[in-house]
Amino acid sequence: MKRLTLLATASVLALGLAAPASAQDLAPVTIQIDGAAVPYYLPLFVADHYGYFAEEGLDVDFLYANAADILTNVAVGNVQFGFPNGDAVIAARANDLPVKVIHTTYQNGIGAVLFKADSGIESAADLAGKTVAVTSYGSPNYIQLQVMMAQEGLSINDATVEIVGTGAIVEALASDQVDAIVFSMLRYYNLQADGIDVGMIRSDDYLPSKGNVLVTSQSFLDNNSAEVAGFIAALNKGIEHIVEGDVRTEVDMAVAEYTPTFAGQEEIVTEIISEVFVETLWQSEDTAAHELGYGNLESWQTTIDTAVEYEVIPEGFEAGDLVVESPSSIQ
Repeated sequence: MKRLTLLATASVLALGLAAPASAQDLAPVTIQIDGAAVPYYLPLFVADHYGYFAEEGLDVDFLYANAADILTNVAVGNVQFGFPNGDAVIAARANDLPVKVIHTTYQNGIGAVLFKADSGIESAADLAGKTVAVTSYGSPNYIQLQVMMAQEGLSINDATVEIVGTGAIVEALASDQVDAIVFSMLRYYNLQADGIDVGMIRSDDYLPSKGNVLVTSQSFLDNNSAEVAGFIAALNKGIEHIVEGDVRTEVDMAVAEYTPTFAGQEEIVTEIISEVFVETLWQSEDTAAHELGYGNLESWQTTIDTAVEYEVIPEGFEAGDLVVESPSSIQ
């Protein structure tokens, strides 16, 4: 069932009442997005296409890069906003980059253990004695695997872990080179679409994490809070537009105008956005109780503390120093 909770503010709910500013009045800002142009960044594309950014006085340019570069560019002011994954943000803040999460857009992570249905795997305990692939020992997925097995009373040494690159890891599972992979849960749908019967255990069932989140620098937040608030309002409008409207219509628009390399994949993208993003990523119990983008500090703190425990970051810090709990508090 579709559900959505937004604060009852005019900037968020009045989707067509404010006339967009003229082009010369718009403030130019850039957002750098993790990876490449993919339709799963749909709320940003919807906000741009339907003029929600313009309504908030913003002219937004989209760039793409890896998460580490995004955070460096945000911190030094090369770009005003970034959309990296939450694990990268934690690592950046631990290394003293002055970045701030201003909207926890993905309320949960997208990591998962994927395995063939006939593998005999039903829980993380069944990974003992299996060959499991991750993309690197430094990846968040490797930490998730360790936590999952530890919570089942096992050690990472109870499985055989292999390193397989991002471009080959799904094929390694499909071709039975490994018994399971710890990777993006979105690939579950691609494998099923290819006729491969697979199962999935979500990493978030063991360790809370966050997918892509909206960040800016502490300096930009301090000196340009109105633009930050406007960006958040437009992003929320984009999410609301999708949740309350027709997902396929917006996917078709995004593929045609922003992500043409996905032409021909509109059906599966629509399924993924409807079942994963609408139901479990953009919305949660926290957003129902508070607002879109709500930053649950307790959940963030658990992820930070786990990164310290597994020596991913040198020392911990308070989640409140990194995350804005209520995006609407930014004015």
